[in-house]
Amino acid sequence: MSNIKSIGGKKVNFDFNKDFINVLSDKIKSSDIQFINQTLKDLHPSDVANLIENLSSEKRSKLIEIEEFNIDPDIFIEINESVQTEILKELSTESISKILKRLESDNSIKILENLDTQKKLEVLDKLPPKDRFLLEEGLSYPEDSAARIMQREFTAVPSDWSVGQTIDYLRESKDLPEEFLEIFIVNNEFKPIGIVPSSRVLRTSRETKMSKIMREMPVLISANMDKEEVGLAFENYNLVSAGVVNKENKLVGMITADDIVTVVQEEAEEDVLRLAGVGDEEITDSVVIKTKRRFNWLLLNLFTALLATWVISKFGASIEQMVALAFLMPIVASMGGNAGMQTLAVTIRAIATKELSSSNFNTIVGKEFLIGILNGIIFAIITAIIVQLWFQEFKLSLLIGISMILNMIVAGLFGILVPVSLKKVNIDPALASSVFVTTITDVIGFLSFLGIGSYFFLS
Repeated sequence: MSNIKSIGGKKVNFDFNKDFINVLSDKIKSSDIQFINQTLKDLHPSDVANLIENLSSEKRSKLIEIEEFNIDPDIFIEINESVQTEILKELSTESISKILKRLESDNSIKILENLDTQKKLEVLDKLPPKDRFLLEEGLSYPEDSAARIMQREFTAVPSDWSVGQTIDYLRESKDLPEEFLEIFIVNNEFKPIGIVPSSRVLRTSRETKMSKIMREMPVLISANMDKEEVGLAFENYNLVSAGVVNKENKLVGMITADDIVTVVQEEAEEDVLRLAGVGDEEITDSVVIKTKRRFNWLLLNLFTALLATWVISKFGASIEQMVALAFLMPIVASMGGNAGMQTLAVTIRAIATKELSSSNFNTIVGKEFLIGILNGIIFAIITAIIVQLWFQEFKLSLLIGISMILNMIVAGLFGILVPVSLKKVNIDPALASSVFVTTITDVIGFLSFLGIGSYFFLS
C-alpha cells in the first residue's frame, strides 16, 4: 500500500497500489478473515469503500460470502452506487436490515432505493415499526425531493425552555442524531420559529430562555423542494443545516451541509455526462447497458450529421470548381461548434445556479453577440492570413474570414438561445442542447462558407 497518512487515529490511503489489492485478493481467496478484518479496521471507511470498489466482482462476492465478515454501515454508504447495488444482491435481507438499523434515515433511504421492490418490502418488514414508518414515508416522496436526502433525526426544543432544560434534554435523550451543530426552536404546533447554534447553548447561563438566544432561520426547506434547489439555498444563505417542513409547515427533518456537498457533486457530474449524451452512466456498468444508453444520442447525431451533409451536397458544383473549399470547410464548422459549446456550457451553469433570469436575459444575449463578433474578427484575420499564405487567393481568404465572423456570431447566440428555449418547454437543457447547437453551427457554417463561395467563384 502506498501514500498512507493518519487522520483521527485511522490510516487514510490516497492511492492503493496494485500489489496491495492483489495481496488482499489472495487473502480473500484463502478466507484469511483475521488479515482482512484487521486491514479494513485500520483504514478510514471511505478508503475501505474505495478498496472494495477496486476488487473484481468475483472477489467482492467472495468477501461477502465469508461468514465472519460483516460490512460496516459507515463503509457501505461510501461505496459507489453501482457497486453498492451489486453487493446488495449478495446480501441477505437480514444483513441489509442490520445495516439500516445502524444508519441515519437519509442514508437508509439511499440504500433502499437500490433494492428491487420485493427485497425492499422484505427488508422493511424486518425493521422496528417506527423505523419502517419513517422510511416508507420518505420513499413516498419524489426521487429528487428534499425529503429523500433529509435526516428524520434532529434536535428540536420548545421556545419557552431554558438553556439548562435544553442541556439536560440533550444529555438524557437517546433519540437524537449522533452529531448536530444547530438546535431547532419550535412553537406549540411544532412549527420551527428559530435556530440556536449548539456552541451558543454551551456559552449561555442555564436560566436564559432559548427564545432569547435564537436567531431567525433564513430559509425553510419544503419536503417536496427539488434537491438542486436545496443546494442553491445552502449556497445563497451559507447554511450549516436547514429544517425541512411538510405541507402544514411542521418540522419533519433536517438537511446538513455534508448531504448538500454530495448533491452538488452528483448534479455537476450528471450535467457533464448529459452534455456528452451518456446520461447517468457509471464506469462499472456492463457493455450492454452502456451501449443502450449511448445509442439514442448517437442516432440523433447521425441524423443531424446527415442534415449537414445534405447542405454540402447542394453546393457540389462550387466544390468541384474550387477544390480548396472542401479543404477549408471543416475549419469554419469546427470553430463555430467549439464557440457554441463554450457559450452553451456557461449558459447551462447560469441556468442551474439561477444566475440567468428574465431581467438580465437581453443583456446576456447582447454580450454573447459582441463576444461572437470580437472572436469572429480575431479568428477571421488569423485564418485569412494563413489561407492567403497557403493558397495565394484573396477571394478565398476573404470568403473564410466572412464565414468565420458569421458562424462565430451564430454560435454565441444559439449557445444561449437553445438551452433557454429547451428550459421553457421543460426539457433538460443539459441533456439536449449540445446536439442542436452543434447542428446549427455546422449548417450555418457550411451555408455561409459555400453560399458565399458560390457567389465569389461561380458568378
